Amino acid sequence: MSLDLLITGGAGFIGSNFIRYLLKHTTNRITNIDALTYAGNPDNIKNFTTSENYRFFKIDISQTEELNQVFDRSYDVIIHFAAESHVDRSIKNAKAFIETNINGTHALLGKVLEGKVRKMVQISTDEVYGSLKKMDAAFTEYHCLSPNNPYSASKAGADLLVRSFFQTYKLPIIITRCSNNYGPYQHPEKFIPKIIYHALTNKKIPLYGDGLNIRDWLHVEDHCRAIYMVVKHGQAGEVYNIGGNNEMTNIDVIRTILHDLGKGENLISYVPDRKGHDRRYAIDSTKIKKELGWQPATSFSEGMKQTIDWYIKNEKWIESALRRSDLL
Repeated sequence: MSLDLLITGGAGFIGSNFIRYLLKHTTNRITNIDALTYAGNPDNIKNFTTSENYRFFKIDISQTEELNQVFDRSYDVIIHFAAESHVDRSIKNAKAFIETNINGTHALLGKVLEGKVRKMVQISTDEVYGSLKKMDAAFTEYHCLSPNNPYSASKAGADLLVRSFFQTYKLPIIITRCSNNYGPYQHPEKFIPKIIYHALTNKKIPLYGDGLNIRDWLHVEDHCRAIYMVVKHGQAGEVYNIGGNNEMTNIDVIRTILHDLGKGENLISYVPDRKGHDRRYAIDSTKIKKELGWQPATSFSEGMKQTIDWYIKNEKWIESALRRSDLL
């Protein structure tokens, strides 16, 4: 049976990939809302308009009057991607993160409470758990939230709001928390696209600290499959961790990309570490694997080759995204 879906932040990296997945594999009706800030790129969604099951509204979810526009119909599910997500920007100025990540989430929860939506899936991040030491076990859904920068704190705040609305009002709400995503259409201020672009243009690649910070990498298509499984079969009130089983140091990610592009390590430039830089993230996805049958299908080496190839073929997209962000 087809669903009526409201997707927030659908012009961003993960949101647009999720819509692309839906249009390819389902007949669901899709309403996409996005404020089209620098990270919400119109180029990411320009091909969606040919589908009769798709419509778009330029809307800031933290603005109630704007949000009301899309509730000319009721929805089966809100899949809530919309977020300010760049840690460096949150360190410089956290205000936008509070507005979108917390106030925007609260506004959406209000619509569920009003009965205008049957279910909501909150898309969150492993960063809400804080930092692990090298030998610590990976994060499970039962780890305490311990965010260490304004971005992750705003996401943790949103997650707690979601949990409170489930506990207080018994609303059908689910949280997913993923590890670092990579793949096509990711903004070039992010780690992997920045490395690829700098390597392609022979620019120095900035590397924070000693380069030994560890992240678990998840291909965005694997993440999209997991989210849709949660939409269809996830249980209300539950949290599902989604990881890629690809823990790598930052320096090794850079070396992998440079090797695949035939570039030398002389492009690496060590820079002072950023404030609140978590040492290691690792996700335990046992729960979603056992309960919903999800498995990551893309190896890091295969996914990275595909990602590099996409950015090589879409260098104009990179430059356009950088211009929109005043980074070029």
